[in-house]
Amino acid sequence: MTMSGAMYRFWISKGKTMPHVETQNEKLDLRLTPSAKRILQRAALAAEQSVSGFVLESALARAEETLPDRHRFGLNPEQWRTFQKALDAKLQPSARLDKLLQEPSVFERGGLD
Repeated sequence: MTMSGAMYRFWISKGKTMPHVETQNEKLDLRLTPSAKRILQRAALAAEQSVSGFVLESALARAEETLPDRHRFGLNPEQWRTFQKALDAKLQPSARLDKLLQEPSVFERGGLD
């Protein structure tokens, strides 16, 4: 969300939400067709935002949809061993899972109707 030229992001630390403020001082130029610009202007007006704010919010939302499976994280050696152990562990029997795997999938049943 943009307020007074600053980008607010919220970080969670020890169960509390803490705002992290970044000043918007970077610029991004793009070329677009007149019809694309009109659509963005109409959408921004409907959302009661500036065109820049609307485009930035929309682009960030799309970026966040695109990136979750590409997020990198690190593990220390002990965490890595624990992670490997969990991956290698034998699965516990689950009647619910067995039942689910015996049922035909949506594709096998012939659609999503």
